[in-house]
Amino acid sequence: MNPLLALLLRLPVHGLGLFVTALPRSWEMALGRACGRAALLADRKRPKIAAENIRRCLPELDAAGRDALLRANFEHYGILVLELAHMFSPIPGHWRRYVERNVRVRGLERWERAHARGKGELFVSTHIANWEFCAAIGSMRGMDVMVVTRNLKPRWLHDWMEKARLTTGVTAAYQPRTMPAVLKHIRKGSGVVFVMDQYMPPPMGSPLRLFGAMVDTLSAVAPLARRTGAAVLPVSARREDDGVVTVTVEPEFVLTDSDQDDNQRLASVVENWMRGNPAQSLWGHRRFKHADWDAAAA
Repeated sequence: MNPLLALLLRLPVHGLGLFVTALPRSWEMALGRACGRAALLADRKRPKIAAENIRRCLPELDAAGRDALLRANFEHYGILVLELAHMFSPIPGHWRRYVERNVRVRGLERWERAHARGKGELFVSTHIANWEFCAAIGSMRGMDVMVVTRNLKPRWLHDWMEKARLTTGVTAAYQPRTMPAVLKHIRKGSGVVFVMDQYMPPPMGSPLRLFGAMVDTLSAVAPLARRTGAAVLPVSARREDDGVVTVTVEPEFVLTDSDQDDNQRLASVVENWMRGNPAQSLWGHRRFKHADWDAAAA
């Protein structure tokens, strides 16, 4: 990329990061909701995707209920964008301080028990509430956390986000060649985060039942846990009305002797989280590409 063009693109991003740095949390929440409502009116693509996902997955809602959920969901996206903008603050150490102020973690003792066995941990999470908060607060509370994610473009955006993660101790393995890094991290007794609420084609994904559809879903967790002996720890998140995000380490997931059954049960955990907190779930993602709704009902 042309250096001048890169600079022109970076200035508004870091400007937004500096702006949100100065905002009280209550103002940030209010502004985020307003931005989300504006995006709902202006965006021609994401609202349609979200509305269709909500209609398919939550048929018990009437038209008014779906409209109310769609509005709340986009208000959440507005807040989320401002939260993530803190990662681009030019003030050193700001992201770490911001997470410390606005995130609390529960169930830490469950991780401590699993970690004491020395086999590593596989954290199963989602994009509900704020996933960057989940990884950051875990690392700040003593977990050696690696997230499995994608490279971002342009490169300066990727590098800056990686830099912000590292201020909280979070490292990353980047798709598609992630498994060597994941195995190395687990074998030293550390934790790796996988999210299961996004579309994931083979070889990392396979059809699992989610909201009444058979759709490609991450299916690497159960075989990886069986291969390494790592504990499987579901991790959920919810943004409370006061803006504090509560991250909960759930009870350890107990494996059976079937990878397929275990992955399906994990998918059901994710579905239950989304049903329990639909306003903060990622309905705007094309989660159900190539889904077979009829097969799941058979």
